[in-house]
Amino acid sequence: MGRYGNTGDAAIAGVTVFALCAGAWLLTDGRDAPAPPQPSAAEAQIGPATRLSAAPGLPPSPPDRIRIPEIRVNAPLMGLGLTRAGSLDVPPAAHKNLAGWYEAGTTPGETGTAIVAGHVDNSEGPAVFFRLGALKRGSTIEVDRRDGSVARFQVDAIEVYDAKDFPDEKVYGAASRPELRVITCGGGYSRSTGYQGNVVVFAHLTGSA
Repeated sequence: MGRYGNTGDAAIAGVTVFALCAGAWLLTDGRDAPAPPQPSAAEAQIGPATRLSAAPGLPPSPPDRIRIPEIRVNAPLMGLGLTRAGSLDVPPAAHKNLAGWYEAGTTPGETGTAIVAGHVDNSEGPAVFFRLGALKRGSTIEVDRRDGSVARFQVDAIEVYDAKDFPDEKVYGAASRPELRVITCGGGYSRSTGYQGNVVVFAHLTGSA
């Protein structure tokens, strides 16, 4: 499949994005500010009917921008690789309205599991995915692709996991249809270590423009 093929699905298995989770803002100036919303248990169920409604996969094309209207996300995307330690790299924390995608894996809209990650906050306050945990099943995610197309996804579930219980295969494993994962920090919070886990959005392709 080449650089932008879905052969990278398996390569990221076992990788977490805990590097996103320092909680820099809450560790400094955000002491009295509200914490980011966390998904409820009601949003963590993927219905069987939803599994049948994915659109056919699109040709590989790198993404340029992600939009999630319900939580007012409209952000450019940069390519992410793996660190020397084997963890997923993260966008520069100083750029609060910036997300990244795992460019050695599936491109968003292509058959397989595409990965997008971004910070929940930085030292100045909320960042690009601060409200990711407030999403609801059925919400829309749009990804602008470099070939001029727009991949449209529907949210199937929003879940939160402790770092020690992060389900690598469920989140990063290969998929037989076009799927998207959007990941940021979440779960419990400690001033000494930051956030203790991750919020993960599961979505599938419904169409393109």
